[in-house]
Amino acid sequence: MAEQDPKQPENEIQEEQSTGVEVELETAEEVAAAEAAEAEAEAEAEAEASPDDEVAQLQEELAAAKDAALRAQAEAQNAKRRADQDVEKARKFALERFAGELLPVADNLERALEAASGDDEAIKPIAEGVELTLKSLLDVLGKQNIEVVEPNGEPFDPNLHQAMSMIENPEVEPNTVIAVMQKGYTLNGRLIRPAMVMVSK
Repeated sequence: MAEQDPKQPENEIQEEQSTGVEVELETAEEVAAAEAAEAEAEAEAEAEASPDDEVAQLQEELAAAKDAALRAQAEAQNAKRRADQDVEKARKFALERFAGELLPVADNLERALEAASGDDEAIKPIAEGVELTLKSLLDVLGKQNIEVVEPNGEPFDPNLHQAMSMIENPEVEPNTVIAVMQKGYTLNGRLIRPAMVMVSK
């Protein structure tokens, strides 16, 4: 290895050092350029694959939109169905309170007939008039789908009957209605007043 000439000019040494720095700079630039080229290649690869990804994403969004539309349509149909049911119930049972107010009138007419029963000729015309009035009232109630619940001799039904007392009666099956103290009524199948009954043990 040749020894450095001590008489070598100082400016030559500085030139050699600056050349080394330039080489280092060129190497760094080359590394940066290589990294940039690699990143660009990756970006191009992603760009080439992105149409399929975009199609898949659009399909997912379309499926989600269809699902949301179907749910909204189902909710709208359910809301319409509930509204129709409410309107139908309101129409069918609009007379419920009014019918309930009329039932005591029918009860009083029936009690009047029971009190007028007998052989007294003087009250027969009155009893006939009360009977015709009661019949007319029951006909009007029947036209409005108000039906009488008179379960004498039938099995006790807690949905339609209200037991006032229970009595031993070996002639009938247990849990049988043996007397009706007050008739019940239904409106379009809905109970508006239960029948008050006596039931066998």
